[in-house]
Amino acid sequence: MHLGLMLECEYRPDTGDAQAFSEAFSLAEHAERTGMDAVWLAERHFSSPERIALGTGGGVPSFASAPLILASALAKTTQRVRIGIAVSVLPLSHPVRLAEEVATLDHVSGGRLDFGIGRSGFATSYAGYGIDYGESRGRFNECLDILRLAWTQDSFSYEGEYFNYTDVSLVPKPLQRPYPPLRIAATTNDTFPVVGEMGMPIFIGLRGTDLDDNKRHLAIYRDAWHAAGHKGDGDVYLRIPVYVGDTAEAAYNDPLASTMQSYQRLAASYANSAEVSGATTSEERAARGVSLSHTGYDALLKNRLAYGTPEVVARRLADLRDDLGLTGFVVEPNVGGAIPRDKVLRSVQLFGEQVAPALR
Repeated sequence: MHLGLMLECEYRPDTGDAQAFSEAFSLAEHAERTGMDAVWLAERHFSSPERIALGTGGGVPSFASAPLILASALAKTTQRVRIGIAVSVLPLSHPVRLAEEVATLDHVSGGRLDFGIGRSGFATSYAGYGIDYGESRGRFNECLDILRLAWTQDSFSYEGEYFNYTDVSLVPKPLQRPYPPLRIAATTNDTFPVVGEMGMPIFIGLRGTDLDDNKRHLAIYRDAWHAAGHKGDGDVYLRIPVYVGDTAEAAYNDPLASTMQSYQRLAASYANSAEVSGATTSEERAARGVSLSHTGYDALLKNRLAYGTPEVVARRLADLRDDLGLTGFVVEPNVGGAIPRDKVLRSVQLFGEQVAPALR
């Protein structure tokens, strides 16, 4: 059972860049000390506090626009934990440049890199890069093809709709062979059968979707997985907000305001992104935005969060593991970015010392 810590790299209210970077590095070091298996870095673009307040850029103000650079620094301030990207937005990338940087990072980390990939549901990222969101799936597929070729072939050529290369030879090749473990973020209905057929490990989450959504999606993923002849039932990590308190009262109240603010902002972001998505995806995102805008804290606790004392959180996660057939959790420790820093560190400590052993 993989247990990782998600670093959204949040801005706290009334704090600047230096404090935000300092807290992210402190959390990563805390994760290593408390026995977590990995730290995972988000990729967020144009997610300033001002834009988030307007309902654009996602659910949390974040400075994580260059996760590979952050990961390289973390590789030198940690020794044991794996370092993951969750996720690299492939359609915004130059694939050969990305292949070079990921291979280099794999060496810098001593082969501790896990590479999560996805398309991102935040259309403002695409607008800022001057890329049509409608091209996201095609660009994603071509970029993934090119990454694999670059990492595994002495030289390669490629002809696509968006990218064309002739006789390219990538240096260096990754330390891990054939390349760092890949994992795809799956969030929309049409993604799950495609990824299942590919036989790829996935991330699922509990931000825009609830437990019932994920059960349905995983059934589709596993049906496609089995139909394609892959062994087993797939490899699934669940990203989930977790807050561990010393008392039930603290676990309920400490993260309440920050969590509710985050989900309300996320609802607005879904509504905005629905306007620029494709027809099917637009309807799906709009429905998620409406649903979240009418969801209260107790409903979130029931269907999207794991908050409580160590015993309660351990039982909750064990039930989810067994019910969904999970192989790992990626813990989001500070949903909304406004839970006091000392309380976040205490929650991570309690998770590492009391919750994690019960799940292994």
